[in-house]
Amino acid sequence: MSPKSSNLITGNAKILRGINRGMILNIIREKQPISRVKIAGITGLNKSTVSSIISELLKEDLIYEEVNEDQNIGRNPLNLFLKLGKYFVGAINIDSSITRIAISDIDGSIKNIAEIETDSKVPEDFIEKCVTELLKLQKQMGIESLEGLGVTIAGIVDSEKLTVNFASNLGWENFDIGEILRKMLPGVKNISIGNDAKASALAELWFGDHAIDLSNFVFLSVGHGIGSGIVIGNKLMDSAFKAAGEFGHMVIFEGGELCKCGNNGCWEAYASDRAIVNSYIAKKPGKLDHAVDFIAQDIIDLAKQNDPTAVEILKKTGYYLGLGIANIIKAIDPYAIIIGGKVTQVWDIIYPEIMIVVTQRAYFGREKNIKILPTSLKTLPRLIGAATLAIEEIFDGYKIIA
Repeated sequence: MSPKSSNLITGNAKILRGINRGMILNIIREKQPISRVKIAGITGLNKSTVSSIISELLKEDLIYEEVNEDQNIGRNPLNLFLKLGKYFVGAINIDSSITRIAISDIDGSIKNIAEIETDSKVPEDFIEKCVTELLKLQKQMGIESLEGLGVTIAGIVDSEKLTVNFASNLGWENFDIGEILRKMLPGVKNISIGNDAKASALAELWFGDHAIDLSNFVFLSVGHGIGSGIVIGNKLMDSAFKAAGEFGHMVIFEGGELCKCGNNGCWEAYASDRAIVNSYIAKKPGKLDHAVDFIAQDIIDLAKQNDPTAVEILKKTGYYLGLGIANIIKAIDPYAIIIGGKVTQVWDIIYPEIMIVVTQRAYFGREKNIKILPTSLKTLPRLIGAATLAIEEIFDGYKIIA
């Protein structure tokens, strides 16, 4: 065998072992408690390979084992669990009004959180401020080092180059966020950035608890705008120019309301938090000195108290959401549409309106089995999404399908 072919085989063996390692680690994360025998059965790997990789994971302190004390069996097997409280990641979600900074364990649970007002005018200065807040949280928790950092932003993001190509709500274009993060956090080896809606979809896939098939679904993030993440075959969809899923800017009314992108009639001009606020102000004009995020919450709170104007506006929002969702169903044909954002607090108001439109426009006689659900994530999906971007690197980005 030539040296060249020998090197190729060695390299492939290392790659294969890395894939197997990621697969086993993810199986433990998803199916814990689980034994070595069951892991071998799921993966099809021989028991010696499974035992060897598990030994490595135990040494790395990523997992631990406990005896399963079952009186109905002879020899009590050892069950494997993910080790928590050992490795942590940082998470930053940059929104138009409020930026949230957090520390997360590797199971996606948020352990500490801080909020600062978003000031995007000088992006370099603002990112430095975010990192400073993150380091404060790290010090408060007595964490020696972070295993990774994930950052989510509403906009078109190049995750490979760690750049923000375009974020209209922040006024950022071709901003190299990665350069600043690497300079300020030289000890953090895994730094990831991503679109907030796509990262939310990833978080729902990894840490959501909906008891349905989520191998193919669309996550809609309804906030200042509308973003989406598309999951197909358990994988988050990407695209050549990083703009897949920009459904918020599909035109639903030609010549309609002016959108921040400069076009007229975009979906988010009718169904976002900003649209809710604009509709409310049109009906009840007055001086409002809050940011959109806070006014939208005020309107939702009024709707919970059966304020007729707030309820009317949110019903109309449900109608407009239904128009866009019907188009997405026809284009993607997913198993489910999952919605995140403040509007899920009034699901009893918006969901019936969504379904009226979707039933009329989306199915064309097909069986009506596409689920439309609020997010199952207990904390802000865009923040958990940021953490998931970093956690995914630890788990080698592998998602078990079995």
